[in-house]
Amino acid sequence: MTGENSETAQDTATEAFVAHRNLLFTVAYEMLGSAADAEDVLQETWMRWSGVDLDTVRDQRAYLVRITTRQALSRLRTLARRKESYVGSWLPAPLLTAPDVAEDVELADSVSMAMLLVLETLAPTERAVFVLREVFDLDYDEIAEAVDKTPVAVRQIAHRARAHVASRRPRGAVTVTETRHVLAAFQRAVDTGDLQSLFDVLAPDVVLLGDGGGIKHAVLRPVTGADKVGRLLLAGLGRVTGWELGPVLVNGCPALVFRLDGEVDTVLAVRIDDGLITGLYAVRNPEKLSHMGQENTLSR
Repeated sequence: MTGENSETAQDTATEAFVAHRNLLFTVAYEMLGSAADAEDVLQETWMRWSGVDLDTVRDQRAYLVRITTRQALSRLRTLARRKESYVGSWLPAPLLTAPDVAEDVELADSVSMAMLLVLETLAPTERAVFVLREVFDLDYDEIAEAVDKTPVAVRQIAHRARAHVASRRPRGAVTVTETRHVLAAFQRAVDTGDLQSLFDVLAPDVVLLGDGGGIKHAVLRPVTGADKVGRLLLAGLGRVTGWELGPVLVNGCPALVFRLDGEVDTVLAVRIDDGLITGLYAVRNPEKLSHMGQENTLSR
C-alpha cells in the first residue's frame, strides 16, 4: 500500500471510529459500569481497529461493536477479581448525562444505576448478550460473533439473562417527572431535617448502599429499613457543615449531588418502585466521580 493510500485508509478508519464512538462507549459502559474502564476499552478498540484492513470489513459498525464487546468482556473478568478485594459496596461510576439521554426512555432505563446493579448479577457473557440484544437490538448472528458462541447458544443465553433481569429490575416504568417529584420531596426533608417527611418518601424496606472505595467514609454494608436509613442520613448530614444539595441528571435519570465547598462530594442515585424510594446509591469514591465534570453523550 502506498503512503497516500495508507493515509486515506487511516482517515477512513478514524472517521468510522469517531462516528460510532458514543455508541461504543455506551456498549462498554453498560457492560462494565465504569466510565474509566470504558474509556480504556475504547483505546484498546481503536488500537485494534486502526490495524484492520478495511477492505475486508463489510459492516464497520458491527465490526467495531464486536471489537469493543470482546475487549469489554476481557476487562469485565479482570474487574470481577478487583471487586473481590474492594472495600465496602461496589457501585457503578455515575455519569453526568445530557437531557437527550433521558428522552430515550429505553436507553435511560438501561444505564440507570438500578439497572446497572441488576446487570452486575449476570455472568460476563450473559451481560454482554443481554446488553447487545435488549439495548442495542443486535441480531443473534452478530452477537454470536462478538461473544464467540453459536447463534443457538446465544439465544439460550439471551432467554436466561432476560428472565434473570426481569425478576430483579424495578417493578414498573418510572417517568422523569415522577422521579423528580420524589427527589424534590426527599431533598426538602433532608434540607429541613424533617424525619417524618423523609419516612414518607422511603419504602419500608429501602436499602442504602455506599461506595467510598476505601478512600472516603461510606457505609461498608447495606443499610436496610426506612427507620435506619432515614436516621442515618440526617445524623450524617447533621455532622457536616457547608454542604449543598442539588438536582442533576445522572445516567439518564434525575439524581442528587452533594457538594462540599463547591466540589462534588457525593452523587446520590435512587431506585423508585410504586412511588417510593426503594434504593439509595451514594457514590463517594473520587475515582468514580471524574465524569461528573461534563455531560456525557450516550447513544444506541
